[in-house]
Amino acid sequence: MDIVEFSPETEQLTWTFGGAAPVRRVRPGSLLRLWTEDAFSGRLRSTEDLASASLNMPFVNPQTGPFYVEGAEPGDTLALHFVELTPARTWGASATIPFFGGLTSTDKTATLQDPLPERTWIYEVDTEKQTVGFQAQGSDFEVALPINTMLGTVGVAPAAFEVRSSLVPDYFGGNMDTPEMKAGTTCYLRVNVEGALFSVGDGHYRQGEGESCGTAVEGAMNVVMLVDLIKTPGPAWPRLETDDYLAVVGSARPLEDAWRAGQVDMVGWLSELYGLDKLDAYQLLSQVSEVPLANVVDANYSVVTKVPKRLLPNAEVYGGIHAQLRGIKS
Repeated sequence: MDIVEFSPETEQLTWTFGGAAPVRRVRPGSLLRLWTEDAFSGRLRSTEDLASASLNMPFVNPQTGPFYVEGAEPGDTLALHFVELTPARTWGASATIPFFGGLTSTDKTATLQDPLPERTWIYEVDTEKQTVGFQAQGSDFEVALPINTMLGTVGVAPAAFEVRSSLVPDYFGGNMDTPEMKAGTTCYLRVNVEGALFSVGDGHYRQGEGESCGTAVEGAMNVVMLVDLIKTPGPAWPRLETDDYLAVVGSARPLEDAWRAGQVDMVGWLSELYGLDKLDAYQLLSQVSEVPLANVVDANYSVVTKVPKRLLPNAEVYGGIHAQLRGIKS
C-alpha cells in the first residue's frame, strides 16, 4: 500500500474546487495522512479576535489538496474512506459573523434589522476526556460536550472548467457541513475531470445538525483516509456509506430543493440495489428514510437522506468496497 503524508504550507492551501493544480498524485488504494487548517485559517485564537477584523475574505475554508488520482476519468466513482479524524490543536473556535448564519439577516435574506453582535467562543479540547468545553460569555455557564470530529468539506473538481468557492456545496461535494462525514464513513463522488482532483478540509470538533449560527467548533485536523476508484458510473450527488446507513447529500436553495435532490438520488440508488421501479423505490423510501439537516447557512443548503441498512435486505454496494476499506488498518 502506498502511504502519502502531506501537511500543506500556507501558500499550498487552496480556496476552490476546480482551478487549482494538484499538490500530489496518488494511486487508487493509497492511504493518506493529511493535516487540514481550520475554516478561519487559524486566525481566531481568543475571544478578543472578531471575524470582521481577523478574517480576510475570500480566504476562508482552506482546503488540503487537490490530489490527482491516477486512472480517474470523468464518469468514474471516487471512493474516499475516512479512517481517523483527530484534533490537531488543543482548542477550537466558533463565532457569530455579521450577516451570516441561520437566524440573522443575510445577503440573501435582507431585512431592516442590524446584524447580530459579533462574538467569538474558544472551546478547550480535553483529550483525556474527549470533550470540548463551551463557556458562555453572557452568563456564568459552562458545559463539556463530547468531541465528534467530522470534515465540513469533501469534494472533487466540478465539470466543464468550472471553479467553485470552497464555501459552496453542490453536486461535486464541497462545503456540505454534515456530521455524517466522520471516521468510518465512505464517501462516493462522481469524477468530473481527469484525475478527480479531490480536496478535504474544514475540520469540526463537533457540530449540531444544521450548523445554526454558520460555524461549528472549527479546528485544524489530522486526517487519515483511504482513496480508491470504481470504474462504474458515478452518482449524481455525493453518496455516503457507513456500517449502519446509506445516505445521499443534496445541496441547493431553497431548502426543499436540497431535500428533493437527495431524495431523488436515493430513489435511484434503491432502484439500482434492489431492482425496483421508480414508484416502488419512492414508496419504500417514504417509509424508511431519515432526513437530518446538514447546513442551512451556506451558499447552498444541504440535506441528508439516510436509509438504515437494518431495515433492508443485504445488498452489494459498489462491490462491497466500504467493508473492504473498513477492514484496512492504518
